[in-house]
Amino acid sequence: MEERKTTASHKLVLDNRARGTITGVLDVEDFDAEKIQAQTEAGKLLIKGENLHITSLNVEKGELELEGKVDSLLYTAKGAMKKEESFLKRMFR
Repeated sequence: MEERKTTASHKLVLDNRARGTITGVLDVEDFDAEKIQAQTEAGKLLIKGENLHITSLNVEKGELELEGKVDSLLYTAKGAMKKEESFLKRMFR
């Protein structure tokens, strides 16, 4: 059985906050018009904005292309937050 190997590199190119290309994508966990949440070689990546669209996704190659207005990019370190906490649990710490 052949094991699937992922690339160890991750690159994010953003053109005028309107178009982007991301490599090293392992999985897209969630997306809608206001956010894209992806697992990458560099950790979890959260992209927030308006009218966001994934125009192309190839998980085998680890490539994602997006369009829309990008307002923010947030990385979570690899291995951090393995299990996400519920909203209520975070509110009552």
